[in-house]
Amino acid sequence: MYLIEFFPEVEDDLRALDHRVRLLVFKQLNKLAHSPQLGDLLGNKSGMDLSGCRKMYVDHKRVRIVYRILEEVIIVEVIAIAARDEMAVYREAAQRIK
Repeated sequence: MYLIEFFPEVEDDLRALDHRVRLLVFKQLNKLAHSPQLGDLLGNKSGMDLSGCRKMYVDHKRVRIVYRILEEVIIVEVIAIAARDEMAVYREAAQRIK
């Protein structure tokens, strides 16, 4: 699952939406947290360079979420720390990820 972060101004964006649409936005954001590639790629939109950004529709295409995936944010999950003694650390790691 990806961490969703917001530009500070997005708080105002959300406040400007009515409650029903806000709920729909949060449903889409939940989808993005699991599969950020769902949105369509953007490029040059009416003279605005949005290369590297994506869009996702909300409320029958009335509202859009514009976002980008920051691949440089990587989570390293440590599974086990131990000596290699007779492959024990690997056995422990294998048990933990089952």
